[in-house]
Amino acid sequence: MLDTGSKAGALVSRITGEYPVRLAFWGSLLLSLIAVLGTATVGRDAAFYIDIAQQVMDHGPKVAWQTFDWPWFSYLLAGTHIVLHVPLELSAYLWCGVFLAGTCALMVDCVRQRSPENARWACLVVLAMPAVNAFRNDIIREYGFWFFCTLALWLALRWQKRGGWLHAAFIHLAIVAAALFRLEALLMLPALALWQLSNFRSPAQRKQVLQFVLLPVLGLIVALASGAFSAARVSLYLDMLSPHSVFASFNLLSEQFSRSLINKYSQDEAGRIIFFGIVASMLISFVKLMGPFAVPFVLRSNWSVLRIYWRDFRPFAWTALLYAIVLVLFYLKQQFMNTRYLSFLNLLFVPVLATALAVFVGRFPRWGKALVVLAVLVMLSNVISISPGKTHYVQAGHWVAEHIEPGAPAYFEDGRISYYAGRGYALNNLTREDAMSPAHGGEFRYFLIDARGDEPWLAAWLTEHKQRILARFANRKGATVLVIGQ
Repeated sequence: MLDTGSKAGALVSRITGEYPVRLAFWGSLLLSLIAVLGTATVGRDAAFYIDIAQQVMDHGPKVAWQTFDWPWFSYLLAGTHIVLHVPLELSAYLWCGVFLAGTCALMVDCVRQRSPENARWACLVVLAMPAVNAFRNDIIREYGFWFFCTLALWLALRWQKRGGWLHAAFIHLAIVAAALFRLEALLMLPALALWQLSNFRSPAQRKQVLQFVLLPVLGLIVALASGAFSAARVSLYLDMLSPHSVFASFNLLSEQFSRSLINKYSQDEAGRIIFFGIVASMLISFVKLMGPFAVPFVLRSNWSVLRIYWRDFRPFAWTALLYAIVLVLFYLKQQFMNTRYLSFLNLLFVPVLATALAVFVGRFPRWGKALVVLAVLVMLSNVISISPGKTHYVQAGHWVAEHIEPGAPAYFEDGRISYYAGRGYALNNLTREDAMSPAHGGEFRYFLIDARGDEPWLAAWLTEHKQRILARFANRKGATVLVIGQ
């Protein structure tokens, strides 16, 4: 058993308390509250989802599909408002806070089930790791995705011990619920199926495998019969996973990169450079999102915890492996990677990080104590920001609502200004340069753009088009929104 009786272990014991699962839940709610109270404006995604929910309440559920091809989160917000009369923005923050708190508690309990001595360390990891906690002030679909995926893994660990058709059904219900937030949750079905492949030794194990695979097979038949695979979002994911599409995207990206290289020999290696560059980029981001919990892996001996992970948390390991493959395919197809997408991979590694942290503290008590203090500081820095908020978007939006007639055509460089103006979230298909160009400039009476009033290009444009700056709004940092019109 790992030695956690050191002074650093005692410090963590005092921090996490006697009940790490409960502390993970309530501590997460407290951190989310602190983060939200320090937020001046909602994010772009938040304004988008809330605006769709408002449209659902005003015009019915079908209108959501005209704006977004996977609007289930917005349906949840609209339904909550209709039933409980909670304002949409508050409802969104409450759901996100509860989902994340549930994720933290379930993950800690998963560690507690297999390694009770590491539960307190898991609590510290889930409450401080930037991968999970850096987004606490955001309204994003990932919270529901994380929660139900973690719930499915938690149920899988319990089902492994108890078996039963009902427990197996609950796993699949959790996966379906997670897929309503992000469709890639369905990768858990093959991941958990791979986990069960070795369980053919006895009749009881074969029965358990049947319990798991029967519902997905029935679900696949229903999906094929109902035409669910023709849905836009489903078709997009199937195209991304198609071998032909993968190779086409990879070859296109390799050719584009090859043309930018001078040396012929480097051009021949463009494919390898692209592939290993993508993997290296993801790995660097993955380690960065670990925060201070990457420190124990400086020691080569701590890499042995991966064997424990494979032995005790194999459902997590298979899910992490398949999710990493999906991320690589997404990177190839879209040619970008959002750290928010990587965060789920970090979340799946919480048992590894907790075990490595326990080993590190046991071997180096003094350094372990410093690492715990650093983790607490990171925990606070995740939710407390001293940078100026984007209050100028709120002020500009309110000014528009008061001074510009609702039907007047206006260009909003940031859709959140339109959101705070009561016009809903504006999806920009035009860049600022395009919107203010001769081809499109006549389509708008007003322009709300991020710019300083003394920029030379703007002065020339105002003179040429006989426009003027009607109002300007700036935050403490000096970022400015200009309202331009005649």
